[in-house]
Amino acid sequence: MSEFSIKVEGLGKAYTLKHKSAGKKYVALRDVIAEGARGLGHRLMGRRSEAAAQTDETFWALRDVSFTLGEGERLGTIGHNGAGKSTLLKVLSRITEPTEGRIRLRGRLASLLEVGTGFHPELTGRENIYLNGAILGMHRAEIRSRFDEIVAFAEVERFLDTPVKRYSSGMYVRLAFAVAAHLEPEILLVDEVLAVGDASFQKKCLSKMSSVAQSGRTIVFVSHNLVAVQSLCDRVLWLDHGKVVADGKPEDLVPRYLNQHNEAATERTWPEAGAPGNAELSLRRLAVRSAGEDTSAPITVHTPFVIEVDFQHCCLGASMHVTLHVYNEHGVMAFEAASVFDPQLPYAALEPGSYRAVCSIPGDLMNAGTYTVRVLVVRNMREPIVNVPDALAFEVRDSSEHRGAWMGTIQGVLRPKLRWKLERRQATDATSLVTPAGFASESEATT
Repeated sequence: MSEFSIKVEGLGKAYTLKHKSAGKKYVALRDVIAEGARGLGHRLMGRRSEAAAQTDETFWALRDVSFTLGEGERLGTIGHNGAGKSTLLKVLSRITEPTEGRIRLRGRLASLLEVGTGFHPELTGRENIYLNGAILGMHRAEIRSRFDEIVAFAEVERFLDTPVKRYSSGMYVRLAFAVAAHLEPEILLVDEVLAVGDASFQKKCLSKMSSVAQSGRTIVFVSHNLVAVQSLCDRVLWLDHGKVVADGKPEDLVPRYLNQHNEAATERTWPEAGAPGNAELSLRRLAVRSAGEDTSAPITVHTPFVIEVDFQHCCLGASMHVTLHVYNEHGVMAFEAASVFDPQLPYAALEPGSYRAVCSIPGDLMNAGTYTVRVLVVRNMREPIVNVPDALAFEVRDSSEHRGAWMGTIQGVLRPKLRWKLERRQATDATSLVTPAGFASESEATT
């Protein structure tokens, strides 16, 4: 690429935070009035009000950020909340003035940073389309040639001549995205605002952004949807506390980012003293790990994994079984698993000794997300000896495999990989089957 679209050199953005050196967290109106009167009296008498004293702190939202983006490149910006991603887009959009550094842009730029950005609430949807196009530097004939396509994409035909102040947030963002994506600016900046839309709208937007990217336009995309970042972008900029941590390929940086921010307690051990349990039985170790050869590999939606429970059994003549309750991040139980339900395990009294119970969870079952595990060990199927809530926590990561064109969030606690077959019903009673591998056709099934 001989030409650049965006060139950022030593970019920094600082804000001044003011802190009262003495004051209350909550101040009533009467306190404000009284303090104002005291402050006026102190100023008339030439004295300084101690309560009004404050200190200033300089906060750098961005510091020493440099990168060059060539024509047609698609940059995904990742990082935790507060890393400086949205500030970077606002500075690139010339909404916010940088404190230091320089930015050079080549081409018309459109940005979608907040719901309704650039819309006038008193104007109708039709008028705002033309207004936004004019702001982007488009000629009226150019806007008119794309007008029907914009309206159809936004799905606001019925409300086209209604003031946008009466639009819902979803209608706002649909129309704003449609204008930004269809008027073909050379540079498109998109923030996490797409998360406002419903699942079908997100799918449509991501598909449109994919086609926009393939047309050679430059895109800067901020999102916590790392699957979408990996699918849409050919480059990733990782920010942390306003500074660039790394700049490289998505397949290299996204796993690094996930590994650094995975704080899940995937393994716990206890010494003999203080271990959960009693004199009959005590826990020694709990672990969640990949079932593959590399036990430290990340668990994805396609990865089989195991939950291991190590315990010391000291009681004669008692049977013990392990029960697991697995919850998602919303506190909804994904499933319950109990060793007593496995017919291959003998239901009998255990000899004293050390044991490891292993529960195997197949791949293509769990949805992406963070899960917690409650561990119970029950004596003779009725007396809990051990009951440890939030004993383990683990993350199931998303994967772009087997998704097809869909890059949005897949709903549900579980995400099983199920078998399908497609039947074409003829005009007669005869049936023609489209049969995947592994399914027997009707003729084969009846022979």
